[in-house]
Amino acid sequence: QVQLVESGGGLVQPGGSLRLSCAASGSIFRVYNMGWFRQAPGKQRELVAFIDSGGSTNYADSVKDRFTISRENAKNTVHLQMNSLLPEDTAVYYCNAGPSTAWNTNYWGQGTQVTVSS
Repeated sequence: QVQLVESGGGLVQPGGSLRLSCAASGSIFRVYNMGWFRQAPGKQRELVAFIDSGGSTNYADSVKDRFTISRENAKNTVHLQMNSLLPEDTAVYYCNAGPSTAWNTNYWGQGTQVTVSS
C-alpha cells in the first residue's frame, strides 16, 4: 500500500555532510509519523530521528545538533540533513513511516548506505 524509497547516501569524509531523502507513496502521508533509523554492521537497528504529523521532532543524543529531520508533506518526502559526520555514523539508513510510534508496525524503505571514512 505504501512504498518508501530512500536516496542520498554515499561515501563522505569525516566532517562532511549528506542529505538523505525518503519519498513515499500514498494519500495519507500528512498524518504519518516519519522516522530515520540506522543499522551499523553487527549492531542493532536504532532510531536516529523522527518527526510526527504535527512537525514535532526528536533526535538520538548521538546526532543531536548535527542532524536535522524535516518533512515536505506536499511532496510526500522526509529528509535527514547530516552535518559534521563521524565514522561512527557509518550505517545503512532506513526510512520509516506510518500512523504509529510502534515503529516496527509501520512501513520501511529498503535502506541507503552511508559511509564516513577518509
